[in-house]
Amino acid sequence: MPELPDITVYIEALNARILHQRLIALAVLNPFVLRTFDPPIAEASGREVVEVGRIGKRIVIGLKGELFIVIHLMIAGRLRWLPAGKAAPKKLSLATFAFETGTLVLTEAGTTRRASLSLIGGREALSQLDRGGLDVFASDFSAFATRLRSENHTLKRALTDPRLFDGIGNAYSDEILHRARLSPVALSGRISDDDALRLYDATRVVLREWTDRLRAEAGDKFPERVTAFRPEMAVHGKYGEPCPVCGTPVQRIRYASNETDYCARCQTNGKLLADRGLSRLLKQDWPKSVDDL
Repeated sequence: MPELPDITVYIEALNARILHQRLIALAVLNPFVLRTFDPPIAEASGREVVEVGRIGKRIVIGLKGELFIVIHLMIAGRLRWLPAGKAAPKKLSLATFAFETGTLVLTEAGTTRRASLSLIGGREALSQLDRGGLDVFASDFSAFATRLRSENHTLKRALTDPRLFDGIGNAYSDEILHRARLSPVALSGRISDDDALRLYDATRVVLREWTDRLRAEAGDKFPERVTAFRPEMAVHGKYGEPCPVCGTPVQRIRYASNETDYCARCQTNGKLLADRGLSRLLKQDWPKSVDDL
C-alpha cells in the first residue's frame, strides 16, 4: 500500500499538473471502485481543481464548490498520468479524470478490487474520513510518546494503526524499527523514554529520507515506480538477505497476507521471533536465536 512518502510525491505531481485546471470529465470504468452515490459522480465534471491534499493515505482532490474527490489506493491501486488524447489501459483502469493538460488514470493490478473512489460534499463530511492519526512532522516528542503509550500494542501495530499515527504502513514501519534498533513485538506501553525518543527520531528521519529519495527519483515526471519493495530498503522485503548494518540474514514473521521483516542481531538481541506458522510446526525444534539458526 502506498504510504506517506509515496502519497506525498503523488500529491506534488498532481499539484503541478491539475491545480487550477478544469476537470473536463470523470469516467468510472469499473462500478465497484465507486463507494458513494450522493452527490452524483457527474457533479464533479466541469469544476476547477482548487486544492490537492491528503487525509491519511487517501488522496483528496478538492473541486470548486466544496466537492471532494477522495481516492484510496489500498494495496494495488496506482495513479498514472497520460498525455491528452492517449487511451487508458483497458484491463487495469478503474476511473479516468480528463483535463486539458492530460488524463489522470486510477488503475489497480490483480483481480481483487480494493481501491476506492468517493465523491464527498462539504468539509464537514470530508473530516469524517480522518482517523485521527498523529502527524509525526507536526508533533514534538512529548506528543509522540503520549500517543505511542496510549494503547498497549506491539510497536509494529502501533506505528501502522491509523488511529495512532498518520500515513505509516507495513513497509516503512519495518524500516523505522530497524533504524531505531527496536523489536517489532516490543510493547508500546512498556517502552522507555530513551527507546521512545529513538523511535521518534527514526520515524521522522526514515519518512523524510524516503520522501526525498522518491521525489528525486520522479524528478519532473509523474511517479510511475510506486512499490513497497525497493532494493535500497534495509529489511522490508529482504528476507534471507544480509542486514546492511551487521550482515546477519534478515528474518520475518508471516501472518495472513502480511509479514514483518527485521534483523535479529540489530533489533532483538539475537532472538528469533516466533512465526505463527513455522514455529508452531517445528515446536521444540524452532531455533531460539540467530546463532542457533
